[in-house]
Amino acid sequence: MENQTLSFRYELEKKEPRLGDGGITRGASVKEFPASTGIAGVSMRLQPGGMRELHWHANAAEWAYVISGTLRTTIIHPDGQTYIDNFGPGDVWYFPKGYGHSIQATGSTEAHFILIFDNGNFSEDHTFSITDFMASVPKEILAQNLGISTADVDQLPKKEAYFALGPNPDESKSFAVARPDVQLTSMHRYPLEAQQPKVVPGGGTQRLVSMEQFPISTSMTGSIIELQPGALREMHWHPNADEWQYYISGTAEMTVFLAEATAVTEQFNAGDVGYVPMGAGHYIKNNGDDVCRILIGFNSGHYESIDLSAWLAGNPKDVVSTNLFIDDALTDKLPEGKLFIVPEK
Repeated sequence: MENQTLSFRYELEKKEPRLGDGGITRGASVKEFPASTGIAGVSMRLQPGGMRELHWHANAAEWAYVISGTLRTTIIHPDGQTYIDNFGPGDVWYFPKGYGHSIQATGSTEAHFILIFDNGNFSEDHTFSITDFMASVPKEILAQNLGISTADVDQLPKKEAYFALGPNPDESKSFAVARPDVQLTSMHRYPLEAQQPKVVPGGGTQRLVSMEQFPISTSMTGSIIELQPGALREMHWHPNADEWQYYISGTAEMTVFLAEATAVTEQFNAGDVGYVPMGAGHYIKNNGDDVCRILIGFNSGHYESIDLSAWLAGNPKDVVSTNLFIDDALTDKLPEGKLFIVPEK
């Protein structure tokens, strides 16, 4: 039975953006996207030199995937250690809850990236910016804290900046680079696009990064799936996490099964967001003529999935025949192992 009173689709890129000097952002928490109770997401774009100012999130960790452009991030840990990293398309970062950080576009073109937060109630109300913090205390306190005069304090921002536009960082300068010995993977950076993908001939690919590959990402797992035209990410569910999707390109259909004969089918285009509650059965089918590329985030550091084909294949044939009310001849036609992605016949 279809239940169209529920929706697991949100047209994120059609949302009115928040605009600033150097960047724009569109976000969806459970407030805008009621189905998305466990995960929130943001699509952000920064112009060359544009910066998402120094800030921290009190109620969520941040996982990000770079779609285009190049970026530099800074982050401070509670022990006072700071880390600087550079990112390009296909790279991932993770910042634990409460850690102060900044993001700045470093290239000659716009940078576009997707932020995924492990709390559906994430909002700007729980985001704390350095300019807002400094503007909210008496100027005498700030002057004492920074070792400057109150006249100097008067030159600082009087309210939250959120975005700031500066010169494009000169990566040739020693103070701008991440580290003298550039590493492919660092504490806060994982090059997902450089990973050898899992390939299903004629069906598609998957790249996956959990805390097993990226240890700091204790509360988030991320994946990039590419489905060929007509291919199906088979019927499955995730027993340990909610699923949040951003459709990078192509079109798709997804049905979310909610038990008791209740299912919701949605159609997705590039720029849309999808959501699947923990444990809910679902599939994703590329119903277009082009490759469908999907960014998927899970609010668990460990990846778990149970696929229909593997479940059926793991049972004795008489169990399957009895349960499905079919004869042995039809049971013999069922998959003998996990399919994962099923090409179109």
